[in-house]
Amino acid sequence: MPPIFEITHKACAGRIGRLQTRNGTIETPTIMPVVNPNIQTIKPSELREFGAEIIITNSYIIYRKPELRERALSEGLRSLLGFDGPIMTDSGSYQLSVYGQVEVNNAQIVKFQQGIGSDIGVPLDIPTPPGVPRERAEAELEVTLERAKEALALKGDMLLAAPVQGSTFPELRERAARELSQHDFDVYPLGAVVPLMESYRYSDLVDVIVASKKGLSPAAPVHLFGAGHPMMFSLAVALGCDLFDSASYALYAKEGRYMTVRGTYHVDDLQYLPCSCPVCSSHGADELIKSEHREELLARHNLYVTFAEMREVKQAIKEGSLWELVEQRCRTHPRLLDGLRRALYHAEWIEKFQPEPKSTFFYSGPESALRPEVLRYRKRLRNFDLKGRVLIRADRLDNEDEFDWVLEFKPPFGAYPAELKETYPFNAEVADEPDYESLTVALQNTLELMELNPEAEFTFVYSGEHPLMEEIAQKAKVVGRAARV
Repeated sequence: MPPIFEITHKACAGRIGRLQTRNGTIETPTIMPVVNPNIQTIKPSELREFGAEIIITNSYIIYRKPELRERALSEGLRSLLGFDGPIMTDSGSYQLSVYGQVEVNNAQIVKFQQGIGSDIGVPLDIPTPPGVPRERAEAELEVTLERAKEALALKGDMLLAAPVQGSTFPELRERAARELSQHDFDVYPLGAVVPLMESYRYSDLVDVIVASKKGLSPAAPVHLFGAGHPMMFSLAVALGCDLFDSASYALYAKEGRYMTVRGTYHVDDLQYLPCSCPVCSSHGADELIKSEHREELLARHNLYVTFAEMREVKQAIKEGSLWELVEQRCRTHPRLLDGLRRALYHAEWIEKFQPEPKSTFFYSGPESALRPEVLRYRKRLRNFDLKGRVLIRADRLDNEDEFDWVLEFKPPFGAYPAELKETYPFNAEVADEPDYESLTVALQNTLELMELNPEAEFTFVYSGEHPLMEEIAQKAKVVGRAARV
């Protein structure tokens, strides 16, 4: 049997893939708009125009309302909602987290999802919020694991999602993911992360994603529950998330909020609409504010910008520039920048999945000095076997033919063979005046290269100032920019 999830392109720990369901194949990463069976700002049948290949709805809401339940069982979920593509259903865990109880048990809601034709069903997991005692997180995780395993016998031909819980305890998330990976589940949602996103705790979110991914098979499709703001898609995708869902497009519209990749505005504060989607190109700001259809128009704009960003992310994966996009997006908010810096703590893990891109490395700030490509090059310093006279140059010398080896010096990498100047990542576009962070990493790498090759005699052509230059001077002859040997 072929795999239900096929990865076609990779960048960082992210990927483009194809997920097969019984009602069609979808391309990931993608966003699943949340459809409320009772209230629909935009009809599900119209969601295709924005780029939606799959939607998600709440099976518990359908189950509780007799007329919806009977229609779903007799006509099927796709007929009930009026959407012709795959549909994922949640189990009522959100209601459980808000109200503390639901009027259904795990087996009932899984059977119901199977019975109404859900493409991807979810057991009734326990969404443990952040900040709880470890004992509670462990106890609720055990219930979630038991319910997930119970659901396996009830899934039929429906794909079954196994939520990875564990609150903000990375070791619990990793353990849960590892245990679930031993069973025949199809999709792995990371649950109870909405409170982290609502409070802008992106560094904690990064830890949750990475811990969960470490416990899962690299081939497993991962769903980040409740993540629907476009400004964080690139970061989450770069860490290996494939599916996203959110009702934000509609909820924000109801509150008069206008989404962009730089954040969210209240539409009443806008004098111009900084977007060229069909809504914004056909309405002025004042016209949109005063429109009797304002909520629907805002929801449409929010969907357009959401799917446009997901296409931007996929294009970045294809061309190998995903990390540049991550750095750009994460500078839109200080807490997202925290998330980026936390992701760099996991650079060694990301480096395991990062293919060799064919694009150009763009240095866009201090965080670029810690990118996986830089880490990868540092590991490769051990491959050098240098003897004789070695020139490391930031500027050319008149008598370079007197040296046995000529290495270029470029922050943040340090010294590398001049023959590789036009290859990735040494073809990097960097600032003429390197920042302290990139120069620090470059000099650290250069020092390590010298230490690894004690039989070589080094000459370093560089006139910049840095505390590490004193250590360099102890291991090499340092020549200033104006000097010639």
